[in-house]
Amino acid sequence: MYNYYLTIVLAPLAAAIVAGLAGKKIGRAGAHWVTIAGVGTSCILSLLVLKNMFWGGAVAENIPVYTWAVTDGLHMGVGFLVDRLTALMMAVVTFVSLMVHIYTIGYMHEDPGYQRFFSYISLFTFSMLMLVMSNNFLQLFFGWEAVGLVSYLLIGFWFKKETAIFANLKAFLVNRVGDFGFILGIAGVVMFTGSLDYAEVFASANQVATQNIEVISGTPWNAMTVICILLFIGAMGKSAQAPLHVWLPDSMEGPTPISALIHAATMVTAGIFMVARMSPLFELSTTALGFVIVIGSITAFFMGLLGIVQNDIKRVVAYSTLSQLGYMTVALGASAYSAAIFHLMTHAFFKALLFLAAGSVIIAMHHEQDIRKMGGIRKYMPITYWTSLVGSLALIGFPGSSGFFSKDLLIEAVKESHWHGQGAVYWIAYLSVLLGVFVTALYSFRMFFLVFHGKERMDAETKSHLHETPAVVTVPLILLAIPSAIIGWYTVGPVLFGDYFGDAIFVTAGNDPFHHIATTWHDSLGLFLHSVKTPVFWLAASGVLTAWFLYLRRPDLPEAIKDKMSGIYNVLDRKYYFDDLWIRGFAGGGRAIGQFLWQKGDQLIIDGILVNGTAKTVGRLAGVIRQIQTGYLYTYAFAMIIGLTALLGWLIWLR
Repeated sequence: MYNYYLTIVLAPLAAAIVAGLAGKKIGRAGAHWVTIAGVGTSCILSLLVLKNMFWGGAVAENIPVYTWAVTDGLHMGVGFLVDRLTALMMAVVTFVSLMVHIYTIGYMHEDPGYQRFFSYISLFTFSMLMLVMSNNFLQLFFGWEAVGLVSYLLIGFWFKKETAIFANLKAFLVNRVGDFGFILGIAGVVMFTGSLDYAEVFASANQVATQNIEVISGTPWNAMTVICILLFIGAMGKSAQAPLHVWLPDSMEGPTPISALIHAATMVTAGIFMVARMSPLFELSTTALGFVIVIGSITAFFMGLLGIVQNDIKRVVAYSTLSQLGYMTVALGASAYSAAIFHLMTHAFFKALLFLAAGSVIIAMHHEQDIRKMGGIRKYMPITYWTSLVGSLALIGFPGSSGFFSKDLLIEAVKESHWHGQGAVYWIAYLSVLLGVFVTALYSFRMFFLVFHGKERMDAETKSHLHETPAVVTVPLILLAIPSAIIGWYTVGPVLFGDYFGDAIFVTAGNDPFHHIATTWHDSLGLFLHSVKTPVFWLAASGVLTAWFLYLRRPDLPEAIKDKMSGIYNVLDRKYYFDDLWIRGFAGGGRAIGQFLWQKGDQLIIDGILVNGTAKTVGRLAGVIRQIQTGYLYTYAFAMIIGLTALLGWLIWLR
């Protein structure tokens, strides 16, 4: 299997190098075929690894590849840890990436940077695979930073577009804040364990949990709590948790295929995966778990509300990503790591589907993205319509869809976690994710109804050219719609109630929320039939019905509600003023400090006093001393007599 793992990682990298460096020679067709072949090879092998793990009884493998450096006894190397968690992530990443690669042929066919784009997205896949397959913190950090770098390149792919450059710089800077915490967390791991290897660190976890660290002198904090919170701050940046979420909506400035790849399979899933991988550490700090669940609750509910006021088709889907990432984070905080990863998997399929369907609409609408200028597209784009419906139903957790199995059981796991004495914060988290169901259904079907149903609001020229997009675009939609619709039926049992993850995820006995749920679990059909009795179903149905009434039955009401609730609308429209806080507060404050240090520190003190001031002082002193040099002998004799008299007087005084 060693050769399989190397091929899975290196095939997308090799393809990216060929497409990037030899793009002009191999042409546009050569660029997309070589990258599709590379990612396709990784996908096939990843599915084979997953099959062996799922049905073949294959065991986890921890394989060192090579030693990069050894310093003061600290071993830094590259290696693969391929267990069932890794296998699932590999399959998701490569399959979604393959669909995005195929889709890109149609979406970017007229773009002058065609070969460069294929090189970047293949490199993105390599970076994420290095991250999820790592067996040590050094390689994890490499993959972590690599996905950040490639996302910067892809968000700003249209580098002549000012908003794209602003967006990729914003993403880069906000992630630097999270990554600062992440690298401090890794430093804490090395400080207390003396190792970067997962196996060695996890074996030392209980010992670390008994030690303290004084971040502030005289105030001891539990070492494990500090390490886990610092690691999670890194996850807050990558997985866009409040308040480090502000970069994700602006990432829509990049081409739609990369929006799908970032939001579904790479980048934002890195933080969720990392916390699940570090479950042996997080399980030893209830404080860290409480911090995780609070941040997730805030993100899940309040970011979902922002989707209601968005009019850009891609930004509506982007805010749904923020909300769903919040759901996964809440599950992590409730020790329901398997539920978080299961929802990550199903979300990857239906979120990629929704983004690519949005891109299909954008292509047909000649790159119009305002949903207020759409309507009635259903009859022109039947494949896009039905696949969008599948994705939307999965997003709201419609019974039977993949999102139903992952989202409903995630919410149930959060509810059950309270029974283990975790405190009131878990009830707040449960209410947040429960109310978020209504919000999700409302903004999802608001977009769906405004785009595909109702009055046709596009201009006559756009309408005359409106038709279904080509097969290279619609085939990936169909292939993503299939798992979005049915994969939950076959995977929910072994992943959540079986022993699929085995030792890959660690949960202490008292924290396992599925212990009680498993006593009532029978099968997928039983869960499906039971769903109509749950508040989750009725909240989702209420959200869809509300969207239908407001945007199809009484389309005049939303504007009236907006006028009457202008204060709340303005807060939502300004995104809770987080952008103002970051731009004027963080970035503006940083520039103000820099300007102050430049003017007062560099120009006044360094240039003005130390450099230029010293030179001027020497010049003035030299000018004064120069007056003494008269050239007359009596002047020098007089100076010598005065000096000798002063010297003799000083010696006599000392005696």
